[in-house]
Parts: sequence; structure tokens; C-alpha cells
Amino acid sequence: MMTMDEVERLIQVVSARGATASAAAKLDVLLDLERLRDRRVVFFLLLLLVLRNGPLTAGDRVKVAGALRQLLSSGSSLDLRLQAALALGEFTEIAGVLSALGALALEPHESIDLRYAAFTSFERAGPTTECVNLLHQLSSDDMLGCAVRSVLVRWRLD
Repeated sequence: MMTMDEVERLIQVVSARGATASAAAKLDVLLDLERLRDRRVVFFLLLLLVLRNGPLTAGDRVKVAGALRQLLSSGSSLDLRLQAALALGEFTEIAGVLSALGALALEPHESIDLRYAAFTSFERAGPTTECVNLLHQLSSDDMLGCAVRSVLVRWRLD
């Protein structure tokens, strides 16, 4: 069983307090989070910014997509990588996102949950040339091939 580290604990505290917590209590936890030098904190704070400010500008979308792509690396926890892969489905038009998701989906040594999350996220790009090429590469995969071929049939490409 995985133990919860300080970043995860503080993120859970912020999430659990929600709208019922005072601004001072939330600020205390956010300041504690900000002091930690961990890339998960950057992602979490970006997420809070998005939720507070509404839609992202084009420049912010590129920055958020870049931060999410960094979280896909094997140095992050599986849960964080899953959430990053799923969130990247909203950013498939950003350069580098489809290739990062495709590389993850194609990696046979990764968790099937993580690979499937990457697949479903890059599928959201629709039948673009890059997406279709990734699907063709993945169509013979032992674990994901059936789902991939189903998408190709649905898109009338196979």
C-alpha cells in the first residue's frame, strides 16, 4: 500500500475543505503547498487558477498542456499520471500532446489503466492524420487493439 506524502496530504486537505472552509484556512494550506518544491504543486495550482478564472487563453493552454505533459513522466505517481493523461484530452490540438499521449499508449510496460487513459485522450482529437497514424500503430496491440480497431471502424477508416 502506498503511503501518502506531504503534497498529496495537503492537496486532500484543500479538496476536503471545499467551499466550507474560510479563506484564511485555505490560504494557510495553499501557502504550505507553495513552499514544497514539487511539480505536482505547480499542476494543482494551475488547476485552481483555471477553476477560479474560467477559460484559459491560448498562451495559458500551451503552458498547462506543457505542465501536464511533464506529469506524464514515470517519475510521478501513477494516480497523478492518470489524471494528467485524462486532462490532456482537452489539449489535443496543442503541439506535442498527441505524440506524448501516443507514446504512452504504445508503451507495453506501462500500466494498462495509464495506457487506456492516454488512448482515450488522444482519441478525442478525432480523425486527424496524427491521431489516425497513432491508432494504426496501436491497432495490433494485445491489450488495446480491439478498442482501437473499434474506433477506426466507427470513424470508417478500417
